[in-house]
Amino acid sequence: MEHHSQTAKGRILALDLGKKRIGLALSDPLGITAQGLPTLQRTNIREDLAILQNLVEQQQVTLLLMGNPLHMSGHEGRQVAYTREFAERLKERTGVEVKFWDERLTTVEAERVLRQSGISIEKRARAVDQLAAVILLESYLDSEPAG
Repeated sequence: MEHHSQTAKGRILALDLGKKRIGLALSDPLGITAQGLPTLQRTNIREDLAILQNLVEQQQVTLLLMGNPLHMSGHEGRQVAYTREFAERLKERTGVEVKFWDERLTTVEAERVLRQSGISIEKRARAVDQLAAVILLESYLDSEPAG
């Protein structure tokens, strides 16, 4: 049994990829908790990748987690090709593995949580990307066997 992935502690960075913004969440080094990071306003792919690469290096990220943008029905949509291409480029740029995680419920869940929190719609729009990334990361962390 190989246990080295447990000893090689590293953070996981989750990305909620959108055309205009990328929601970000980072795990702690033990892979237990998720914290939201400021949402990245996109400019162009080169710039976006450079910012993400810096983040990966600063935080010693060892796994990148991206939502697998399946429609609720489970069919792959146009967004899938776009997401996969972004993931490929991110992996080339950072040398870090990119894992897809089913995100069908994360945005829905994020919006529900925010609606219940009663914050204004403008604030909600800004927070939803970050929260979607946090929920994505938490659902992944919850699924991992502990220890």
